[in-house]
Amino acid sequence: MAAPSASYSITMRVLLDDPQGVGRITTAIGEAGGSIVALDVVDASASTLVVDLTCYARDGDHAEELTKAAGAVPGVAVRAVSDRTLLTHLGGVLATASKVALRTRDDLSMVYTPGVARVCLAIAEDKAAARNLTIVRNSVAVVTDGSAVLGLGNLGAKAALPVMEGKAVLFKTFADIDAWPVCLDTQDVDEIVRTVEVISPSYGAINLEDIAAPRCFAVEARLRERLDIPVFHDDQHGTAIVVLAALTNALRVVGKEIDAVRIVVLGAGAAGTAIIKILVATGARDIVAVDREGIVSAPSAGGDPTRQWLAHATNPGGLTGGIDEALAGADVLIGVSGSNLVSEAALATMASHAVVFVLANPDPEIDPEIARAHASVVATGRSDEPNQINNVLAFPGVFRGLLDAHAHEVTAEMEVAAARAIAGVVSADELSAAYIIPSVFNPAVVPAVATAVHQVAARQAASQ
Repeated sequence: MAAPSASYSITMRVLLDDPQGVGRITTAIGEAGGSIVALDVVDASASTLVVDLTCYARDGDHAEELTKAAGAVPGVAVRAVSDRTLLTHLGGVLATASKVALRTRDDLSMVYTPGVARVCLAIAEDKAAARNLTIVRNSVAVVTDGSAVLGLGNLGAKAALPVMEGKAVLFKTFADIDAWPVCLDTQDVDEIVRTVEVISPSYGAINLEDIAAPRCFAVEARLRERLDIPVFHDDQHGTAIVVLAALTNALRVVGKEIDAVRIVVLGAGAAGTAIIKILVATGARDIVAVDREGIVSAPSAGGDPTRQWLAHATNPGGLTGGIDEALAGADVLIGVSGSNLVSEAALATMASHAVVFVLANPDPEIDPEIARAHASVVATGRSDEPNQINNVLAFPGVFRGLLDAHAHEVTAEMEVAAARAIAGVVSADELSAAYIIPSVFNPAVVPAVATAVHQVAARQAASQ
């Protein structure tokens, strides 16, 4: 069962006919499984008390249960309930800020007409000047078609906008990059590619987000061919980078080498495929991919190019069956699929000192507490568990490095370098089964990743 979290945070304004009755409310909410994080007195008199009670719930239904539990306390009336997450997004979470002040006519004439005409002419004469004279040098388009929003599915362009806004906030907060949501009301590959192509002059890089597989593979590949700026599908490569970083340190904890372990990847979509590719690039030799049809093997590859690649790059032992058969004797499980797909019995068949990453959100492939009974190192995608594997560790630094290096593409070598940089933030003295990956708020992460990517980009540019 998921723990209460800030993502389902509510504030109840309640009236008590007895100022001493606060304890009864807090007890009722606690017994209902809520987590109280704040209590503020709004109004008080000799006979009544009005308080704002903020608490965390597990989900929307649980939030309603907590409200009912408070209202059922004798002498308590719930006047209003506010969903703090929805209030946070009221009016959106982004705004445009000017870098220059407009105080005089001179300011206006330089920022806009007539002075801006000189800037336009300078760029018309030398297109490369746009990098220095416009926002291009520090701008990223966060592009989606809304077909794979978080773990919620195909919600469409408008419903994807809050995620893209949030992503833009993360870019700015962690790497001081100006990012803009670009939500496309089409799920046609040709239209997506052409639209991004024609808007690309305004950006220094493209971040593809929440585009379903296999469409995401075609969109990224075609854009990388056509554009002279980096194109990075974060659901693929951001996830792969952080997984490799975490696995690097996890294997150090258990004393195993990546070329000598058997790795099971549960989920062969965008994230799973990218994880397998980066693992192969770093020396993994025995990888077994499992999807809803079972273990991926050559006979079931079909005509899809990505699936054909998976069939030939994985399962060297020719295993057949499903996740249970794949896990027997395996050293590592990386789950990027769905909730409750792995049984405890199957997990118990893994090799000693196993590493288990169960990354489905909000509910992982198996309860992390159960996993810890059988594995030496466990990681999840959740913020309320140790070892959170979060893409925020990767993409801000990756794009910072790309933009600073004036890079024209993202390469596999850059991605591996980014993963090693993240892993390196955790020192030998800090490394443990409960700490294989740094916090997203660790100030050393973005500079380390940006520097690593920049160095690879500069070296590759010099060799061309």
